[in-house]
Amino acid sequence: MDIENSKAQMRKGILEYCILSIISRNEIYASDILEVLKQAKLIVVEGTLYPLLTRLKNDGLLDYSWQESTMGPPRKYYTLTKDGQTFLKALDATWDELQYSVQKATNR
Repeated sequence: MDIENSKAQMRKGILEYCILSIISRNEIYASDILEVLKQAKLIVVEGTLYPLLTRLKNDGLLDYSWQESTMGPPRKYYTLTKDGQTFLKALDATWDELQYSVQKATNR
């Protein structure tokens, strides 16, 4: 059995939730999202993050605005839409239930 593959699958399963949670704190630039994920040891590459942000935007959960940058071209900053906030609240409840269930099931 490949433990690294199993660990990667577990991380992948919670990535959307983590990204929405990060964005819910304040509008944020994609590279800053990557930095938060790296600090949390949920290593993500741009090739993973950008398609996920696009999908979340297309699903109506995210919006973005362009802001001028002092260093280079304008930057796209992401925020949650009202639907995104509602969706995140539902994921929060699911996460709480999962944590409880896993703790009960794995209590040794």
